[in-house]
Amino acid sequence: MAKVIPDTISQPASHQLLNKLSVNALRWSSILLVATVWASAALFGLYILAFYASALYEDKMDRWNNLLPGLHEQGATTATTGIGFHFAAGGIILILGSIQLIDSVRARFPALHRWIGRLYVISCLLAAVGGLAFIAVTGTIGGLVMDIGFSLYGILMFISAIATYRYAVAGNMDRHRTWALRLYALAIGSWLYRMDYGFWLLLTNGLGHTRTFSGPFDMVMAFFFYIPNLLVVEAFVRARNYKSSPALRLSASFVLLFATGFLLLGSYYFTLYYWGPAILSWLSPA
Repeated sequence: MAKVIPDTISQPASHQLLNKLSVNALRWSSILLVATVWASAALFGLYILAFYASALYEDKMDRWNNLLPGLHEQGATTATTGIGFHFAAGGIILILGSIQLIDSVRARFPALHRWIGRLYVISCLLAAVGGLAFIAVTGTIGGLVMDIGFSLYGILMFISAIATYRYAVAGNMDRHRTWALRLYALAIGSWLYRMDYGFWLLLTNGLGHTRTFSGPFDMVMAFFFYIPNLLVVEAFVRARNYKSSPALRLSASFVLLFATGFLLLGSYYFTLYYWGPAILSWLSPA
């Protein structure tokens, strides 16, 4: 029987070197992005619990309107409950989802990974249902376009949560991990929404933004805070396929590094001026 020669042996040395370089570039750019997302999303999760969830616990929901007008209306019990679940579950999602991304936790503590995963999926479902309930009862401040964009976001999160759990139970780990990445990409949407607005206000002085969130930029942002996240995940999933070309892997690495730089810069300023003070105020004794 003829001996089969692996493809890598028949390739020129320069192609093998480029292939190895692209694999390492994708690996390390992925690790750097995950570490950045982990730290920043965990901080934002604490901020949500410190600012929004604590206001609900202390019965001072008027504070919600300081940053996002129209979130709380006196007497709107159903809407307040829905958005309260959305914020509380959102904080839990960002913290737990970050833990689920750590390979060593999955490998060394599989039982912990599974139990955190169950709580994570339940929190995602609560966040999705809570947000959709708020939109159905009250609507968003930005009107129809924001209603559609945010509703689609909630529906996609709900579907991704179900698919993540379904494939885990079925033992299809490849699809489970892919859907878990999609779910996390959606989960960090609320975090990126604020970060995108922060950069836009800083760089353009709010061009296309109105106080009622109905300007041209606001309409784009109704979809932009989660659709690019999903596109990055799809690029990463396809680039890490062993059959992908070095050019595709290097392109994906560049996208991941650009995203990392954006997040590092945004995280620094938001932690310094918003998240950090709110968290310290929440944790410090009265």
